[in-house]
Amino acid sequence: MSTDADIPGVSEEKKRASYADLVALPENVLGQLIDGELFALPRPGSDHTEASTELLLLLGAPFRRGLGGPGGWRLLAEPELHLDEDVLVPDLAGWREERFPRRSGPFYTVVPDWLCEVLSPSTTLLDRNRKLPLYARAGVDYVWLVDPAAQTLEAFQREGDGWRLLATFVGQAKVRAEPFAALVFPLGLLWPDAGPVAR
Repeated sequence: MSTDADIPGVSEEKKRASYADLVALPENVLGQLIDGELFALPRPGSDHTEASTELLLLLGAPFRRGLGGPGGWRLLAEPELHLDEDVLVPDLAGWREERFPRRSGPFYTVVPDWLCEVLSPSTTLLDRNRKLPLYARAGVDYVWLVDPAAQTLEAFQREGDGWRLLATFVGQAKVRAEPFAALVFPLGLLWPDAGPVAR
């Protein structure tokens, strides 16, 4: 059996990617650095984008603006996070107001309190197997994984360096999940082709 070390011109250690490698990617590509490895993915598809946008709109009024909810949060779509040497772009990120970083550059270095990843066929393994453990190590308290194809939302809470599954919501279920449990919303609002949603 051959290994990379058996192939001429391939060293035993992969070259660690740098931020310069990420910046050099074409504009239509979403780049992330995880454990020194560069991941370059195409921009998300429409189901992914619609689910992410709908969720941001649902949470924004009560938790960012305090309209019908407690306020006290800053919520952003696709912020660039620099967590130690890792550079990540979650679909949504939220900080409690008192922890929200006053940025002095193009990215954020304060660990969010909540993150949401919207899964797609090209990102599911990366989000679950690489990013989720990294988020736990970094100290993110809550993560939601939204899967438009399966029409599910999984809510997790950090326990040490791992995660505890709080709840899984499917299809048209009513969602009430930490850290936004002050709001109940029909999950079907995230699915553009789900038909009428009971409110």
